[in-house]
Amino acid sequence: MTRPARTVLVVHPGAELFGSDRMLLESVIGLREAGCRIVVALASDGPLVAELRRTGADVRIVPMLVLRKALLKPRGWPALLASTVSGLISAWRLLSQERPDRVYVSTIIIPMWPLLARLRRILAVSHVHEAERSGSRLLNRLLYLPHLASRRTLVNSEFSLQTIRWALPALARRSEIVHNGVASPENPRPPREPLEGPLRILYMGRLSPRKGPDLAIEAAALLNEHDHPAELTLLGTAFDGYEWFEQELRDQAAQSNVEVEFAGFHPEIWPFLADADVLLVPSRLDEPFGNTAVEGVLALRPVIASDSSGLREAAGGYRTTRLVRPGDAQAIVRALADIAESWSDMVDSVEASRAEALRRHAPEVYRETIARACGVEPSTRESSIGVGI
Repeated sequence: MTRPARTVLVVHPGAELFGSDRMLLESVIGLREAGCRIVVALASDGPLVAELRRTGADVRIVPMLVLRKALLKPRGWPALLASTVSGLISAWRLLSQERPDRVYVSTIIIPMWPLLARLRRILAVSHVHEAERSGSRLLNRLLYLPHLASRRTLVNSEFSLQTIRWALPALARRSEIVHNGVASPENPRPPREPLEGPLRILYMGRLSPRKGPDLAIEAAALLNEHDHPAELTLLGTAFDGYEWFEQELRDQAAQSNVEVEFAGFHPEIWPFLADADVLLVPSRLDEPFGNTAVEGVLALRPVIASDSSGLREAAGGYRTTRLVRPGDAQAIVRALADIAESWSDMVDSVEASRAEALRRHAPEVYRETIARACGVEPSTRESSIGVGI
């Protein structure tokens, strides 16, 4: 008699295709490859849903408590209470319906799930993708605290682990680092040579002040002023409520002497990387890791990233990356000029950088590690699951 597949309930707060969303997809693929039945609970609909369904996962959109900053302010408390009640009811109902063998909790901002899994005597695994050492220690401790109810805690970088240790040492002692697995095309387009015309700069990510897209515009404009023609593409959108910042970026671009394309959100990033010369990751504040920087290296493109937090781990150690002081547009300009002036050396080095990134962030290793962390031995059979890369 065939033994029924283990059911893993995977819980995630968003449905887009940014860093933690892509890692959630890789985790689901790993669990599916290990032969598990996967039910994914999401707080909202979005492009991630179609990708998850392509893996064979059963996706449910359910009311869920997601700890956004707006809910933690006094005027957000009524919505916080309502989300807590509705989220508790829907979570309990889903656990009763599916009776999962495991619960995999992606990110720390959905605190209810580890606690309910413990109440139901279901083994839970928390995967931490957030780390803000510059934020409130008390707030960090409160966010991490519910995840003590999980049997295991995974973190995506040494910086994330240090931040947990600073905020809640008891959780750090039970945590282990699992480096992100980053998928990429098999044969990315080589950099153009010679480097003629404007330098094509790409920014990928949220249009938010902490991510620094305004620094990208400023740096491109300064580069133009120094007789290094440049053009910039901003690939991404603003969070709800941050439309004002996107308008500020558009105003800044209109007043600059540089051509700026606002490309919006696209689930397929690789064509944009193929068209770019340099990827810029200019975050002002702490980043738990830096998938975007790794994607740039995998795409055979030089990368400039802020020399801080998890970005230092993601982008450090490659001949084709440059780390610069956070918030310093002039430092970005110097790095861009250096890359342009040493272009032949960059072109000669990108393949070696890609090989190193593949070694550090192989998706198949990440997937197997996630499956084992959930107590499932990866299958030796060849997988036919696709992810749209």
